Amino acid sequence: MVDRAERNRLVEANLPLVGYLASDLHARATHVPKEELASVGALALVTAADAFDPSLGVPFGAYARRRILGAFADEMRSMDWASRGIRKRIKEVTAVRETLTAAFGRTATADEIATTMGLPRADVVEALADAGRTVTTIDDESVLDIAADIPFPEESAELRARRDVLTRAVAALPERMRAIVQAIYIEERPVKDVAEELGVSHSAVSQQRSEAIRLLRDALDRFFSDGDTPVEVTSRVSPATRDAYFDRIESGGDAASAREPAASA
Repeated sequence: MVDRAERNRLVEANLPLVGYLASDLHARATHVPKEELASVGALALVTAADAFDPSLGVPFGAYARRRILGAFADEMRSMDWASRGIRKRIKEVTAVRETLTAAFGRTATADEIATTMGLPRADVVEALADAGRTVTTIDDESVLDIAADIPFPEESAELRARRDVLTRAVAALPERMRAIVQAIYIEERPVKDVAEELGVSHSAVSQQRSEAIRLLRDALDRFFSDGDTPVEVTSRVSPATRDAYFDRIESGGDAASAREPAASA
C-alpha cells in the first residue's frame, strides 16, 4: 500500500483520466449523465489509490483505468430498467419476429408471433413495446466491451502504431516470458502467484519479467528510432537471439517454436 502523500499524488495526477473516460463513455451511451460518471470515476480512482500495491509490478495507470471502467459498468447496470428475464424475452420475441418476417415476406403480426411461441398475445405485445424503447442493452460484458474501446486521451497515430508493435512484440516473446508478461501486466496477477503456478522462485519470475521488458524496450527502439541517435541495447540475450526476435515481430509471428533465450555474458 502507498502512504497518504503518495495516494494524493496518484489521485491528482490521474484525475484528467477520469474526466476523459467519463466524456468518452457518455458520448457512446448518452442516456448516462456525464456528471454521474465523473463522480463515480473519481471515487473509483481514490479507492484504487488506497488499494494500490506497487510491489505487484502493475503500473498504477493501468490498474486505475480498469477500476474506473469497472465502476462505470456497475453504475450503468444499476441504471438499467430491464431485468435479465425481460431482456431474454425481448431477444426471443424479436428473433421469432425476424424469422417469420423473412418467411412471410412481410412484417409478422403479434398474433402470429404469439401462436408460434405459444405465448399469450399480451406478453408478445409487451415484449415488442419494450424492444422499441431506446435503452442501451446491458449485460455482463456489453458495458465493459464499450469501455474497452475507449482510447487513452493522449493516443495518436504514432502511439497507436507503437501499441501495434508492442502487441506483436509481446506475442513474439519466448513462451515463458510471454506468459509472465501477460499474467502480471494484463491479468494483473501478483508475482508470487505466477511463480507458484510456474513452479519457479519469485526471483526467477522477476528476472524473466525484467528481461522481457528489456526486450520490449529494444523492440520499440528498433522500430521507432529516428535514425540519428544510436540505439542503446538493453536486453542481455545474444545478438542472434535478439535479431530472431525482431524478425518474428516484423513477420507478425508468435514465439511458439522459440526457445527461452540465454543471457549473453
